[in-house]
Amino acid sequence: MNEVLDIRPSPPESRLAAALPKTQDEDSSPQALDAYEILDSEPEKSYDDIAKLAAFVCAAPVAAISFFDHGRHWVKARSCTPAFADKPFELPRGTVREAALHEPGKLLHVADIQADARFARVAARSGRLRLYAAAPLCSPTGDILGSLAVMDRRVRTLSPEQCHALETLARQVMQLLEMRRTLIGLSAANAKLGQQNVTDALTGIPNRRAYDQKLSEEAARAQRTGAPLSLLLLDIDNFKQYNDSYGHPAGDTALQSVARVLLSSLRPYDFLARYGGEEFAIILPATDLADAFLVAERVRGLVAASEFPHRKFTVSIGVSRLDTEAGPRALVQAADIGLYRAKAAGRNKVVIGKLNDHSPVGSATP
Repeated sequence: MNEVLDIRPSPPESRLAAALPKTQDEDSSPQALDAYEILDSEPEKSYDDIAKLAAFVCAAPVAAISFFDHGRHWVKARSCTPAFADKPFELPRGTVREAALHEPGKLLHVADIQADARFARVAARSGRLRLYAAAPLCSPTGDILGSLAVMDRRVRTLSPEQCHALETLARQVMQLLEMRRTLIGLSAANAKLGQQNVTDALTGIPNRRAYDQKLSEEAARAQRTGAPLSLLLLDIDNFKQYNDSYGHPAGDTALQSVARVLLSSLRPYDFLARYGGEEFAIILPATDLADAFLVAERVRGLVAASEFPHRKFTVSIGVSRLDTEAGPRALVQAADIGLYRAKAAGRNKVVIGKLNDHSPVGSATP
């Protein structure tokens, strides 16, 4: 079935030409087109230049680069002489696909669509269009993504050199598309790599690098705004004995389970990271020392009450609050002192750590 497209200048927000019925041959190309992320993209000079060059080489008043989407024929770039710029002008749609399916990669070249039976449905609505030549845009997998077309209201044929040039320019469009897809793939790969660089591979939570970055950001914010910032450092008690008894694979599973329990105990704006080994860090933005102590107690109690493979676990936790004059390094040192004191006091405890203080200040036991 032939459909038509109005190639008058379209609204910049979508540049959608017309809502059209889906043809039988349109099943695969929209999905293939998704990989290029070209639909509804902003105008690009490289595509505009090819459309202008096609019009110039073929001595045609109208040229268009368009793509076949679900129910529409979307124009990426167009070139029109002033006489055509503001006038309704429609072009064939389905016939390009049908011709390309029967003769893959071959130019559809019609001197007079008004006299061609394949265009009977659209001839009356094509603005007295006569010459129509379209080179299909075929992906490496053979999907027909769209076309590069030139049009004229004169009955005429393109020279062999012009036909060859139009096909060459269509290949240039596909090269642009393939470059676009490559860049999209690289961008996705880089994003994934960046995520991997800040994610602990075992537990799936942020790693030490992400923790260092987050702590620096939150400390700078707290120093700038005067908002409180607290830190929890926690360690799974007697984890080495667990590994020795049940093996490292069981230990890995246990670490994953503890991480899930810790995540479930936190508020949306708290930040959990694997600090190293069986140690975890929890950054508590906008949280003073008293509230941080309560959060630590909730975390400790939840871990102690949870079921894990082989046996239960407990955690020891050190708590500290940022001193804006001392900075983030002192915050970490104080929390580490609290953690050390919690373990020395029998484990499964929360202790507030302070620098230059060799006794726990504030503690809780189960």
